[in-house]
Amino acid sequence: MTRELLLAAFIMGVGLCIAGAGTHLYQALARQQAILRIDGRTLFGAAGHLAMSIVCGPYIMLQMGWQHEDDGTLSMTSALIGALVAFSWAFVTGLFFMSVYVMTTRGPF
Repeated sequence: MTRELLLAAFIMGVGLCIAGAGTHLYQALARQQAILRIDGRTLFGAAGHLAMSIVCGPYIMLQMGWQHEDDGTLSMTSALIGALVAFSWAFVTGLFFMSVYVMTTRGPF
């Protein structure tokens, strides 16, 4: 049981690391804030924004959960829902990248 929980935590950690690194890399290269969006002037641009949103989504959701309200306070509900969605999304992202890593290093059989 402990091994499975540690594996799940490791996969979530990998997903969050990839999401954070991807977000900062996108912001450095594109010179704009990384937000969840699917708009674009062309189909290629829209597909790029969609891919960025999928990969960088967990980190963006964590940042959205920590935004302050109008009166300067932090909404605990917003933070908890943002963390729940971000960590769930990070698990899926980490699982995808870990499976790609295993597939490329071990081969099909």
